[in-house]
Amino acid sequence: MSAPKLIPFLPSPHYSARPEQAVIDMIVLHAISLPDGHFSTQYVFDLFQGNLDHQAQPNLAALQDVQVSAHFVVARNGEITQFVHTPQRAWHAGESSWQGKHDCNDYSIGIEMIGDERQSFSQQQYTETARLCRCLMQKHPQIQQNRIIGHQDVAPTRKWDPGKQWSWAKFSRSFAHIQQQNLTFDRPSI
Repeated sequence: MSAPKLIPFLPSPHYSARPEQAVIDMIVLHAISLPDGHFSTQYVFDLFQGNLDHQAQPNLAALQDVQVSAHFVVARNGEITQFVHTPQRAWHAGESSWQGKHDCNDYSIGIEMIGDERQSFSQQQYTETARLCRCLMQKHPQIQQNRIIGHQDVAPTRKWDPGKQWSWAKFSRSFAHIQQQNLTFDRPSI
């Protein structure tokens, strides 16, 4: 058995408290690349931490007043970074609803995967996203596999991600093969 992977915590200021009676019962998968088509994590991490240099690239200027976050980011190489503790409400889904329930941020965990609409996701992303989901399901037992959904499912008129390049069948196979979570968190309150 390999040593557990440490998930570093880089705190985002972009979060709020969940409603008092909220039960975490869903995971929303996203895709992001900044600038579009570039798969470095630098600008994504900066955006989530409120430190984005909007003048570093011409197309980053549109993000000047945007305040967003996700609980986790999965890089192309499978490395996972946490930005918001799961008991808190990350600002990832925006205006959203699922099965008649609005404001998905209130009861979901957001996972951003570095990617876009044009290129396939890496096998490491499938494996580590599945591993993270298994771990989160253990910590939040109300989450069932059929409640791991895409951003496009909760905001279909606004969002495309994780998009056509994300293979739900491939994710399901990775999910089925994960036996050990083997993840440890830099901060104990995931």
